[in-house]
Amino acid sequence: MALSREEVAALGRLARIELSTEELEHLAPQLDQILEHVARVSEVAAADIQPTSHPLPLSNVFRADEVRECLTAEQALSGAPAVEDGRFRVPRILGESA
Repeated sequence: MALSREEVAALGRLARIELSTEELEHLAPQLDQILEHVARVSEVAAADIQPTSHPLPLSNVFRADEVRECLTAEQALSGAPAVEDGRFRVPRILGESA
């Protein structure tokens, strides 16, 4: 079943896309091929096969939480280009006032 230009134009109107005559001529065969491929996949899909997003089962790999020492405020600020009142100093943006 081939899509006609009128059917493609109707789809364009539903999607609120204005299509020129050249675009309709170009898109009709492409959309027809897409529908053929979807129909072919539908033929292969069997009722006993569950739909999946991945062909193989996925599992997350977690690591154990370990408590470790973190940086002190002084250590964290030691590599900063500018510090003010014990915090990182950054340039103002959008004309904000203090």
